[in-house]
Amino acid sequence: MSEPVKTRIVVADDDKDILDLVVFKLTQAGYDAVGVPDGVSALAAIEANPPRLAILDVMMSGLSGMDVLRKVRANEATKDLDIILLTARSRDSDVDAGFAIGASDYVVKPFSPRELVHRVNALLARADR
Repeated sequence: MSEPVKTRIVVADDDKDILDLVVFKLTQAGYDAVGVPDGVSALAAIEANPPRLAILDVMMSGLSGMDVLRKVRANEATKDLDIILLTARSRDSDVDAGFAIGASDYVVKPFSPRELVHRVNALLARADR
């Protein structure tokens, strides 16, 4: 009997400690979490092998999480991908802007890794209905 295929999630954050923590927690929860250090790498990973979900830091050099989100939504092959924005930007206008361009969820730093995993689980469960 073969093992079930794990759900692939791309995580992009330029803070290595946060990236490692999120990848570790998602892997612990049974996901195939792939960590990348910036927006350019995130977009390349998403387009090369579209994951089930992406978690993007908003403030990264090169392409921001918002830039990646816009490009993902504009691409027919990835336009329906669930995306969680993970950011220190907590003003209402920042949150509104994230949802306005198509974020599936918005998590403000500092965050609870356990809560993030719960949000991932909930988002994927809703999408699978």
